Amino acid sequence: MTVVTRFPPSPTGFLHIGSARTALFNWLYARHRGGKFLLRIEDTDRERSTGESVRTIFEGLRWLELDWDNEDVPMQFERRGRHAAAARELLEKGLAYYCYCSPEELEARRAEQKAKGLPMRYDGIWRARDPKDAPPGIKPVVRLKAPQDGVTTLKDHVRGEVTVRNSQLDDLILLRADGTPTYMLSVVVDDHDMGITHVIRGDDHFTNTFRQAQIIKALGWKQPEYAHIPLILGPDGTKLSKRHGALGVSAYRDMGYLPEAMRNYLLRLGWSHGDDEIISTGQAIQWFDLEHVQSSPARFDFAKLDSINGHYLREAKDSRLAKDVAGRLAASSGVDLNDAQKALLEKAMPGLKTRAKTLRELAESAAFYVAARPLPLSDKARKLLASGALDLLKEFARILEKQGDFSAPAIEAACRGLAEAKGKKLGDIAQPLRAALTGGTTSPPIFEVASLLGKDEVLARMRDVSGH
Repeated sequence: MTVVTRFPPSPTGFLHIGSARTALFNWLYARHRGGKFLLRIEDTDRERSTGESVRTIFEGLRWLELDWDNEDVPMQFERRGRHAAAARELLEKGLAYYCYCSPEELEARRAEQKAKGLPMRYDGIWRARDPKDAPPGIKPVVRLKAPQDGVTTLKDHVRGEVTVRNSQLDDLILLRADGTPTYMLSVVVDDHDMGITHVIRGDDHFTNTFRQAQIIKALGWKQPEYAHIPLILGPDGTKLSKRHGALGVSAYRDMGYLPEAMRNYLLRLGWSHGDDEIISTGQAIQWFDLEHVQSSPARFDFAKLDSINGHYLREAKDSRLAKDVAGRLAASSGVDLNDAQKALLEKAMPGLKTRAKTLRELAESAAFYVAARPLPLSDKARKLLASGALDLLKEFARILEKQGDFSAPAIEAACRGLAEAKGKKLGDIAQPLRAALTGGTTSPPIFEVASLLGKDEVLARMRDVSGH
C-alpha cells in the first residue's frame, strides 16, 4: 500500500504554528514510508476565507521546506457539487433522510432536553416521517441515518482503541437547508477521492472522527488509519496564545529562526527518539513513526527553540547567513549594501554566529561592520572613551598607522606592547578600541574585528571618537 497523507488548512488566517507541526508530521510520515504528501485548502467558510490567507499558507509551507506532491491543490468549496452528490447517494440508499425541523423547533427541543438533564442531541424525529407531513415553507436539511444500536470503534495510532456507543451520536447534518455540504461530509469525500490512507491531525478533531467513520461506512468506503496528536500548550500549561508563541509561521521567519531549526523544534513537540534533541531532517525522515508520537500535550518553550536555532546558526554556511543579514540590515536602514559590505559580512560571520541565537540578533550584532560613520555610541561606550582612554587610543592610532601587518595577532601584539610600555592592562586600550570600532561594549574579539575592518576604516573610526 502506498501511504498518502494530507494537510488541509482552512484559509481564515495565518499558518498557525500548531498547524505547521501537523503538516510536518504528515510530511515526515509520507517521506518515511515512501508515500505522498498532499495539500488541499478547506475554504468552505466563505465569510472568513481569503486569497491572502491561501497565499500565506503556501508561503509558510515553502519556507519550512515542506513540499507537497500534488500540482493542482484542490479547493474544497469548488468540489461542493461532488460532496452533495455523495449525500444524494445516501438518500437513494435510504441511509440519509430529509429533516424539516425549523431552527426554532430545534432550539425548543434542546431547551427541553437541557431542562430534563438529558444530552442535547437531535432526536431523529424525521427519521421515519413522511415528507408529505412537512410544514410549508421549511427547506429541509439532509441528515445521516446513523446507527442507533451497537458501537463505533476507532483504532488510533496515538490514543489506542477507543469505543463509543452509537446511541451517543445523533443524526448529523450532511447538507444544509441551502443545499451546501457540511464540513463533516466534505472532508470524508475529499479524503476518499484523494486516496488518503492516513489522517494525522490534532486531537481536537478526535470526536469528529466517530461521526466521519459512520459516513464512511454508510458510503461503503474504506476507512483511513488515524493518528490524533495532542495540542501544543503554553509554558504554563494553558491553551497556547499569542503571548506564548501562537503566531504565524511567517512571524518566526521574521524573528530570525531558520526553517531547519523550526522543523527540528516542532518535531520534538510531541515526538521523540530517545534523548536526541538535535535531529536533522534526514534523520527525522529515517526515524519518524506514529508509535512514538506522545499522547500528552507538549509545551511551547522559546528558550528551547532559541537553543536549537543557535545550534543551526553555528552550522549554517557563512554565505547564507550573510545574505540574510544583509537583507535585514538593508530593510532596517532603507539602504542596500554594496558588494564590499556584503563580502565583509561574510568574512565576519565566523565570529558573529557563535554569539547569536536568531538571525535578528545576528543582524543587530553585525550592524556596526557596515554602519555609516560616525558610529552612534552607546552610553556605556561613551564612558569608556573618557579623556585618559582617548589619549591611549590616539597613541595606539599612531602605532597602527605604521603597522604593516594588519592581522589580528599583529594588532594584538601592538596593543600589548603599548599597554606594557604605559604600565596598563590590555583591556585599558582594547575596551576603548572596541567602543570606537563598534559603538558598543560587546562584540567578537576586537582584534579580529579590527583586522576585518582594515587599516583605513579602523583609523577613521578612531579619529571620529578622538577628534583627530
